[in-house]
Amino acid sequence: MDIETDILIIGGGSAGTMAAVVAKEQNPAADVTIIEKGEISRSGSIAMGMDALNIVVQPGITTPELYMKSAKIATEGILDYKPSYAMAERSYSILKRLEEWGIRFPKDEENNYISLQVHAKGSFLLEMDSPDLKLVLAKKVKEAGVNVINRTIVTKLLVKNNQIYGAMGFNIRTGEFIVCKAKATILANGGCARFSLPNSGYLHGTFDYPGNAGDGYSLAYRAGAQLTGFEFAQCSPLIKDINCPLLYITLTRGAEVVNAHGETIDLEYVSTQNMLKELRKGKGPIFIKMNHLSEERIQEIERILFTVERPIQKKFWENRGIDFRQGLIELGETEYQLCGGHGMTGIVVNEKAETTLKGLYAAGDVACVPFQHLTGAFVFGEVAAEEAVKFVKKIDFGEVDKSLINEEERRLQSIMDRNKIGTISVQEFEYKVRRTISDYAIPPKNATKLKRFLWWLPRFREEMKDIQITDHHELSKFEEIRFILDSAELSVHASLAREESRWGWFHYRTDFPEKDDKNWLKHVVLELGLKSGEVQTYLVPIDKGGEN
Repeated sequence: MDIETDILIIGGGSAGTMAAVVAKEQNPAADVTIIEKGEISRSGSIAMGMDALNIVVQPGITTPELYMKSAKIATEGILDYKPSYAMAERSYSILKRLEEWGIRFPKDEENNYISLQVHAKGSFLLEMDSPDLKLVLAKKVKEAGVNVINRTIVTKLLVKNNQIYGAMGFNIRTGEFIVCKAKATILANGGCARFSLPNSGYLHGTFDYPGNAGDGYSLAYRAGAQLTGFEFAQCSPLIKDINCPLLYITLTRGAEVVNAHGETIDLEYVSTQNMLKELRKGKGPIFIKMNHLSEERIQEIERILFTVERPIQKKFWENRGIDFRQGLIELGETEYQLCGGHGMTGIVVNEKAETTLKGLYAAGDVACVPFQHLTGAFVFGEVAAEEAVKFVKKIDFGEVDKSLINEEERRLQSIMDRNKIGTISVQEFEYKVRRTISDYAIPPKNATKLKRFLWWLPRFREEMKDIQITDHHELSKFEEIRFILDSAELSVHASLAREESRWGWFHYRTDFPEKDDKNWLKHVVLELGLKSGEVQTYLVPIDKGGEN
């Protein structure tokens, strides 16, 4: 299938759907296409609903400047000023847009939005009551007249002279090869949730959306874009065995965290680092305790958990025989992930969502706007759309070398043909890759461990020829292993480059155990060496533009 579109959006989650709707608002005549690996009505990190908008600057109550002070604490200074400020500045208008779409933000008796403090400074998190947020977004996309291509994985961007002209991929059910030429392309396909292994060993039992395998990171890297923050490998203490979130929902409403000795853990604000420290000290397991709360407050928590934030929790607790009024909720460490929403990893972007490649924009978890959460996905989906609409007015469709398209189609077909006689299942191979990531690429780190992963890396890539591929769904999983390996390679190189420890446990190096602001208050930026074909690492100063 050959397609031409003005704006191609890769990924139909929060950022992608917002970008599509806004692009059509900006120019109703523009042809806008979303390519989504899943099904747009239930895809992306939220998949269903959401209980909060994490960052909202309310006029007269908080300010973008106060948010920036909080963000500097959370990132320990490793963030560029302009993108994060732009997110904070536009956050309230995003809330108002969502309200116009029917999304409910509860208010108190005085008609004020209900805000909760989870940041170091300021109450920026606003309660949201939207169990069907993703359905609302998908409906808005349909009403806008956006072309949606579901169940299609993008395997390569079309690039010529450092400019992106679209992408290639295939339908994971039919195998149909798809070439989509575009004047502008927006990457909105998430982070890398499938990084290390969950304790359950189940490949898709991840905290974040398991369809996020680092696709966008790999696509951008292979096309020549710059990326950063890959040394920030993050885990969270969440509900043991199912990795479901509940910290913000319970702790902001009076719940406590206690260790195995029954001692209450001082959280400062909602600090996962303090919880992880208890586990490192051998004081685990740790638990959420709610039996001191009123019945009204517990029912409020249950309503949110069981209707908005992963409703499967209700059945889970019933099967375990646990009542929040009496029992403790055990927390366990999740797998490690790379993410620009909950963390600091992603494609380098400026305040206009522009990457370092012409015609390529990035929004949401795939972009490096540290700790942007859902707000950042919506804001930069909006920004990317506005900028892409302006960009496409200036250019025509570029001519792409047909041989590049033929080469990618032949590569995919050869994997199908060659790997039918493979002896290793795609699931077994992914397990081995992610087990090795768990062994060598996550905290605690040191040079020897990290280099051991680099020793394994070429062997994995060579041995992929032994993976058995029997259908196009398995071929898509094969491609996801490529993305995971690229993400891990970038993470290891970034971790080797940053010769200090920073962000608590998330970049703890036993050979450099201290934080070193004098030498390391800077970005570690990565890109593909066009001549060497290897990861190139650069140290880039923090952009403090506009900061007082």
